[in-house]
Amino acid sequence: MRIVLGVAAHVDAGKTTLSEQILSHTGVIRRVGRVDHGDAFMDGDALERARGITIFSEQASFTLPGAEGGGMLEVTLMDTPGHVDFSGEMERALSVIDAALLVISCAEGVQSHTVTLFNMLKKRGVPTLIFLNKTDRTGADPTAALAQMHRLLSPDCVLTSLPQEELREELAARDEQLLEQHFDGAASRQDYLSGLRRAFLSRAIFPVIPGSALTDQGVDALLTAVSALCHTGCAAREGEAFSAQVYRVRRVSGTRMTYMKVTSGSVSARSVIPTLAGEMKISALYSVQGAKLSPVQEAFAGQTVAAAGLEARPGEIVGEGFGLTQPELVPVMSVQVDPVPPLDARALHQHLKELEEEDPLLRVRAQEGRLSVGIMGAVQIEVLQSLLASRFGDQVVFRQPEVLYRETIAEPVIGIGHYEPLRHYAEAWLRMSPGPVGSGVTYDSACPPNSLELHWRRLVRTHVLEREHPGVLTGSPITDIHVELIAGRSHLKHTEGGDFREATYRAIRHGLMHAKSVLLEPYMRFELAMPQEALARVTGELLRMGADIGAPEYDGDEASLCGSCTAAAFWDYPTRFAAATRGHGRISARFDRYAPCPEQEKIVAEIGYNPLGDERNPTGSVFCSHGAGFYVAWDHVREWAHCEVEA
Repeated sequence: MRIVLGVAAHVDAGKTTLSEQILSHTGVIRRVGRVDHGDAFMDGDALERARGITIFSEQASFTLPGAEGGGMLEVTLMDTPGHVDFSGEMERALSVIDAALLVISCAEGVQSHTVTLFNMLKKRGVPTLIFLNKTDRTGADPTAALAQMHRLLSPDCVLTSLPQEELREELAARDEQLLEQHFDGAASRQDYLSGLRRAFLSRAIFPVIPGSALTDQGVDALLTAVSALCHTGCAAREGEAFSAQVYRVRRVSGTRMTYMKVTSGSVSARSVIPTLAGEMKISALYSVQGAKLSPVQEAFAGQTVAAAGLEARPGEIVGEGFGLTQPELVPVMSVQVDPVPPLDARALHQHLKELEEEDPLLRVRAQEGRLSVGIMGAVQIEVLQSLLASRFGDQVVFRQPEVLYRETIAEPVIGIGHYEPLRHYAEAWLRMSPGPVGSGVTYDSACPPNSLELHWRRLVRTHVLEREHPGVLTGSPITDIHVELIAGRSHLKHTEGGDFREATYRAIRHGLMHAKSVLLEPYMRFELAMPQEALARVTGELLRMGADIGAPEYDGDEASLCGSCTAAAFWDYPTRFAAATRGHGRISARFDRYAPCPEQEKIVAEIGYNPLGDERNPTGSVFCSHGAGFYVAWDHVREWAHCEVEA
């Protein structure tokens, strides 16, 4: 049996120290390292060692006895970043885990990012163990920490250190089959264990194991719980068609490595697999143990592996049902990056694009001579600056953060793209309609099969979904649009794959030029907890920011507020909130939605984007006459189009 166990926590909860203890107990390492000492096995990157924080997700594998003597359990432990600025890396790791180990500091309690992590795991339906760390610290109160978990996370968080009879009652209350056995007095120890496993896998219970990673308390109990409770059905999926989820890209000695979890079937070195960019051949496969890669010939459902030769992106599904998953966490701000001479903009752009392959949320943009990247926070800017210097020797200057806008459309529209320079030919007609909020860009085909071959229709799908398409108001990426292929035409001799890329891109731009476009602004959802005496000041500040807030709730001497606010207004608010609460408040904020910008005309004018001047994203099409290709402007394309469509 195989399982990927993700370790997640708010920064400084002791997550990496616990990971080190687990690896020590299971024989992976001989000596327990520490993040603050710069010698942790799972923090092998030089930046991580220098800063004493986890920036990149790392992994290591070990075996444990399986439940009920059922063979060995092969565990891949995945240590994820705890700092909110690196939530993108954390989310990509969480996308491939089978169970989670959430670490909470008994000294600091449930913190803002803890709530965010728990909600992300809840949304994904991931069974979750909780390790209540630092119980040996002066002032640590497990009872108070558990009460806080009940209030902020779930009332189903249950301490495993309860007296036996209390624990059995808690288990029986969460499993119907066990409840009947419990009341009949016929439940054996094995019955309680089976009931606990069922409740754990269905997220009806979240076992809380107290201990201290630093002093090696509770680690054995934790490993026993992993052995007894963690279970997957990956073995049953080995006979299915191959598919995998890509969760990381990194370069090892100059070679691009694509990290993926096999979700069904198996894959071997030299396999040719379908991806969004077309079929690709894997040149080599490697098992991953920290920073060490070891060649393997094959990987099976439930295993993680690094592949050379596979040009897929984090978040991409390869193999059967290939596609791209939309991240829940997205940057809502961007920052301009200026090269310091002798570095020029072209070289900097190339280096940033290489980093974007590893972290797609950077969303590098080059517009009117300016380079910008998406960011999650100020610490990420510092790390990015260090990364550019250490990897490429680049010296750069970052400007003030700006809002990352999006664009959508208000009504359905038809876009036509035609690409016909000499000895090339492709035409695509796309119907674009407003999609649900948060849906991103989706695709379907209503093209008659006899009008366009299947492999060309698949290429159109690939080109619609393979990148972010710029809007025509500000050049910001489009979102919440459903794209439908309604017609297309190819040439028996002259059509090549790249022709439909050109036709698809031009069809989208053509449709946007005819559409009623809407500028969207990011909003944040926040949850604040503070001493009651700070409530009036905090409420006043939020109202001045234009925030929409609900009625306050009270719990003893603490007050809490929930609401939403534009990302632009909320960007620097955490610092002011800390001052208003004198450091005694908790703040949790996450991206909520994109909504129409009330100052669309003003923002569009300030940005000054000219869609007709964007040479990399043409709005018109290329047709052919008398053996030569010529450009047709967007407002005349329909007159020249070859397909006959009632639309």
